[in-house]
Parts: sequence; C-alpha cells; structure tokens
Amino acid sequence: MTDVTDATFNADVLERSNTVPVVVDLWAPWCGPCKTLGPIIERVVANTNGRVELAKVNVDENPQTAQAFQVQGIPAVYALKDGQVVDGFVGAQGEPEVQAFIDRLLPTEEENAVEALLAAGDEQSLLQVLQLEPDNAAAVVGLAAILVERSEHESALELLQRIPETPESRHVAALARRGGAAPEQADITDKLDALLTRVKGDEAVRQEFVDLLELLGPESELTAEYRRRLSSALY
Repeated sequence: MTDVTDATFNADVLERSNTVPVVVDLWAPWCGPCKTLGPIIERVVANTNGRVELAKVNVDENPQTAQAFQVQGIPAVYALKDGQVVDGFVGAQGEPEVQAFIDRLLPTEEENAVEALLAAGDEQSLLQVLQLEPDNAAAVVGLAAILVERSEHESALELLQRIPETPESRHVAALARRGGAAPEQADITDKLDALLTRVKGDEAVRQEFVDLLELLGPESELTAEYRRRLSSALY
C-alpha cells in the first residue's frame, strides 16, 4: 500500500500502472464509510501478493488528484492499467464485492501463458504467443529480430506490418532493410553525408537515410544533428 499525493501521483499511479494494476482508494479522515471500506480493500489487495497494488489518496490533502477523477462522493475506488481507468465504484462495498472487483484485475490464464512465453523468448514460444495474440507487439518485434538474424529480411518486414511503429520495431525494420548489419559509426556518417544531397524527391534514398539514423540510435548526438540537416534538405 502506498500513500499517494498530488506530487507523486504520476509516478506512483500512472507510471506504475504500466507494470501492474493499481487500485486508487480516494478517502478522507471524516468519511465513515471510508473507514469501513479501507481495511477491506487493503486486505484483499494484500492477498494478491503484489499482482495488484493499492494507492491511498486523502482527497482533503490532494485536491488535484480528486479533481482529476472528478470525484462526486467518497469513498471512490478506481482501477488503472496502462495509465487508464478500467473499472471503479463509489460508496462502501462488502468484501465479496471488493474481492470480485480485484479479481477482474488479475491476469487471466491466457495472459499468464503469454507472459511466460514472452519471457522464454525463443522462436517457438513467440510463435505460440502470436497464435494467441496475433498483434502482440513484443512477440512481433522479437520474432522479427530472429528472422533478421537468419537473413529472412523480407519476412521480418512483412511481420512488422502487423503492428503500429514503435522505437523497437523501427530499429528491427532498419536492420532488415540494411541486410541485418549495422555499419560502423564512421561509415554511417560517410553514408549520411553522401545521401543528404539526394533525399529530396527520392523516397528510397530518404528511407535509407532514416534507417541509418535508427541504427545510430536516439542517444547519439549525431542523430539529432543529422535529423536537423535532413529537415533543412527537405524543406
């Protein structure tokens, strides 16, 4: 259980909910039903052994958080996953109702199976994930990377089309289009300089330029420099 404030809400609730479901209990010291509900929620969440976490928010001391939830009355309880409210209720509830609320947040058998297969990370496991969830981004990127390693570049690019672009998918796609190997940094800059004069009006050249920036990586100072130079060349 964590006592959350307006200042810590983003980190303790929104960001944390990307890893584990977070239940937010909005309460106040003067609220009688809150005193009844609070221990029930704490007990039920504790029994999940970390698979669900509880964040307690005193609405009197943290008005910004209360306003964000548009609280009309307390106790008010909300469940968040991936930064989004997925369930909630207002008013005191008995332990069976609270237990059912928490149970809905727990991973299903299929979700547990997918997590275990992703952790294994081998080709057969990733293929099994895609049988269960054809657009699972982690499995798509992982399997595409395996295909690139064995030079099945077109198959990797076709697979990556299943999902929206992410930094990870762009990197694997760039490797696939470059034949699976990243040039040395000095070679990359030489190639970028040579391509820069031809990027305008040539989509293939522009794609090659962008792929080389992907292989340099966002942490490289050269990436920012060459992105600026690309913008100048195009516009």
